[in-house]
Amino acid sequence: MSDRISDRPPAGLDLEYELDAPADKVWRAISIPAFRERWLPADRLADAAPVSTIPGEEIRYRIRDDEPPHLESVVAFQLSPNEAGGTTLRIVHRLDDARLAPPMPGAVNDNGCTQMRAA
Repeated sequence: MSDRISDRPPAGLDLEYELDAPADKVWRAISIPAFRERWLPADRLADAAPVSTIPGEEIRYRIRDDEPPHLESVVAFQLSPNEAGGTTLRIVHRLDDARLAPPMPGAVNDNGCTQMRAA
């Protein structure tokens, strides 16, 4: 085991909440821009339109940090009804900025230096 602190940022967050509200009410709060603006302002979003939507079940937004290096991430809000008649809200936040992707490896048959032969 190492005590060294990693230079890499954490992969993301997984949060789960049990809400008393029915799923359709929670869905409106996360999908209608006028309601969403109260808790997730449009200036925090990289794009005001959702990345993807499964009506009533999941919606994903792309978010951009407001401080340098302005990394982008995707946050998914997933809804499911719970036994108490309320809603289970799962929030999955993943950092997926292209600048953090590992570099593409070279070709397997690349031996490094290229030499030309004289004719």
